[in-house]
Formats: sequence, structure tokens, C-alpha cells
Amino acid sequence: MLIEVKVPELAESVAEATLVKWLKQPGEIVKQDENLVEIETDKVMLEVAAPESGLLKEVTKSDSEMVLSNEVIAVIDTEGTATAVVSPQENKETVAPVAATTAEHTIEPAVSAPVSAPVSAPSLAPAEPEAPKLSPAVRKMLEENRLEPTQIKPTANPGRITKDDVLRYLQSNRETQQSAKTPASLKQAAPQAPAHQPLAVARGEKRIPMTPLRKRIAQRLLSAQHENAILTTFNEVNMQPVMGLRKRYRDKFEETHGVRLGFMSFFVMAAVLALKRFSLVNASIDGTDVIQYGYYDIGIAVSSPRGLVVPVLRDVDKLSMAGMEKAIRDFGRKAKSNQLSIEDLTGGTFTITNGGVFGSLLSTPILNPPQSAILGMHKIQDRPMAENGQVVIRPMMYLALSYDHRIIDGKEAVQFLVTVKEQIEDPSRLLLQI
Repeated sequence: MLIEVKVPELAESVAEATLVKWLKQPGEIVKQDENLVEIETDKVMLEVAAPESGLLKEVTKSDSEMVLSNEVIAVIDTEGTATAVVSPQENKETVAPVAATTAEHTIEPAVSAPVSAPVSAPSLAPAEPEAPKLSPAVRKMLEENRLEPTQIKPTANPGRITKDDVLRYLQSNRETQQSAKTPASLKQAAPQAPAHQPLAVARGEKRIPMTPLRKRIAQRLLSAQHENAILTTFNEVNMQPVMGLRKRYRDKFEETHGVRLGFMSFFVMAAVLALKRFSLVNASIDGTDVIQYGYYDIGIAVSSPRGLVVPVLRDVDKLSMAGMEKAIRDFGRKAKSNQLSIEDLTGGTFTITNGGVFGSLLSTPILNPPQSAILGMHKIQDRPMAENGQVVIRPMMYLALSYDHRIIDGKEAVQFLVTVKEQIEDPSRLLLQI
């Protein structure tokens, strides 16, 4: 029975993805739920698992090719075995002994037939090897460079020519032609920086293609700046009350809930209370309409090996501090191991980013469209502050709120930030919701 392997359902905002690498090759036996291929979108890295156990009979997309949602990329034969797929070379070696055996039986004369002349064995032509499979992208490259498939030697898979095989062949041809044109005297000299080589390349410059994630980040940042009237308002918050509360109950909190008490849950709770008071901050623009959300899905910006990603905490107003801390911890682990799903990264009505973990003292965060505002946290730094007519040292943090001035007035933005400041400087207000 043949089973199709398809690209997972992608989010509406994700038009296509890149097939990064096949973890299994045609002809190999795969087990159910075993990872077959890695696919990268502009949001997340996905691993597609085998839906059934069997023989990986065919793959229809090569490494680095673009794929679409629900597109068939491979076929699994649930009744196949590892010997069902034979390479062209193995096929030749198998055919030859069969031909010889057939010849021996053919040239043996019948007992009653007179032998008048030597009988030669009929020639049996060896089977033609199966033509290598070509993806649309590879076929286009061959046509553009006027190449025949027989000129290219497959490397990764004997039965399939990849884009890397074609590029390797073209590069080899260029080097051969260049070598033929170069005089023998120049070949012996072997200068470190040839005259035809650009100076920047000779000094160590290299060109690296953007990853799909980085391309998407660049597009979204430009789009956010071009399509929104972004303004940023600042304030500062005394972190001593939260730090004292955290120090007092940190061990007991971890013992009770199995997770550490961080600063982020305090800011998430403060932001939700402020969003309830100023609903336009929890809104977005759709054409000429303003959409106000009656729920609170907060995006938490976290760092991953592939760049900055923003997983979303759903219905935050219904979560406890322990629930928030556990969800944030799990997002951090998933981000480091590239295990965030598209669902984790889709949606959100408001975003919080903490540049302070990297040492940022002050910055202006950029909106995460279509959201209308983003809160930026920064490094906690001891600074002299005036309290009751005296100078005291306090652990202070700058806060920044970037917002879309088309729907949020400066007054609302400032009051929103002041509300967050008041909650953090008096954490008991978070408990009392005042």
C-alpha cells in the first residue's frame, strides 16, 4: 500500500516553506513517527515524520526546494522491503550472470539435430540503467545551461540529480576552462590574490544567503515602519519591591510549583491589567476598521539559534504566575531546540520583549504587526534617585512602549505605561487588581 507524505498545514500567513534536508533516502526502511525531512518556514523549523512504517519509495522534492502546504513530497510503500530499490550499477551486475546462463542453455543442441555448424549464443544486451529523476528546479537549470542529464554524476543518491550536483558540474567546468586559458608561467607562480579576483573577496569577504526566517524578519520590520505611525514613550520603574518579593519567596515558589519565579510574569500581569484599562492598546487596524480584542494573547520575544521568535501565551488573564512561568520556560526550551510549532508563533494581541537580558539599557522596540503596541523591558541598573528629598540608590529599569499613533493617542500610551509602572513598584496591586 502506498502512503503519501505531505507538507504539514502551514499558517495562513506562511505562503511557502523550504525543504532543508532529507534525513532518509529513497530505498531506506523507515519506521512510523520517525523523522524523514526538515522543513523551514519564515517562522519555525518543522520535522515531518513518517505516517506509516515501510519503504521510502520515492521523494518528489530535493534539498533547498520550495514546498507548499499539504504538497506531496514523498511516497512510502508499507509492504516494501529494503531490497525493493536497486541502483543502476547493481542492476547491471545482476543482469550479466542471467545473460550467461541463458546463453549456455540456448547453445546446447537438441540430441536428434545434426550439428552442421558451430552455434553461437545469441547476444543479450545489458539492461539500460534507469534515467536519473529530475526535480522541476534541476530540469530548469539543465535547460538554462544546455546540459544533458547524462553529463551529471549524482552524488547523494544514484537515482536522483540534485541542484548541488549541477552546480558542482558547472563549477568544475569553469575551473577547467580557466585552467586551460591560464599560461603555464602564471600557474607556477600561484599568487595568493589573482588579478581577476575582487579585493574584498581576497581579504576574506563572503556572501551568505539570508535564511527564510531572516528574510521574513527583514520584510516585517520594513513593513512595520512603512505602514504604521510608530511613536515611543518612555518611563522608568523601581524594581526593588519586585526584587525583594522575589528574593523572599523564590525558594518556596520553586518548591511549590516546580519552576523559578522570574520577572517576566510580573510584567505580563501588569500589562494585562493595563490592557484592560486601555483597550485600544489591545487592538489592531484592518483597513478602515479597528479590531478590539476581548482576550489577551501576549507574545513573549525569545532568542533562538535561528533568530528572534515570538511565541504566544494564550488567555493570559486566566493564568496564574506559576502557569505563566512554566509556559515561558517551555517556550525558551523549545526555541533553543527548534521545536516551536506554527501554532506557538501564530496570533498575539500584544508583545513584550526584554532586551535587558542582552545588556540593553534603552531601546525603541518595533511593532509586531498587526499589533498596535509593544512593551520593551531593559537592563536593571543601580542609579541614584531622589526620594523624599534624599538621594538613594535604587535598582532601576527603563520601560519603552512603542505604539501605532493612528489609533492610540499619546495620552493613552503614557497612562498605559504609568499603570505598568505602578503595578511593578507596588506588587500588592497585582494581587488586588487595582
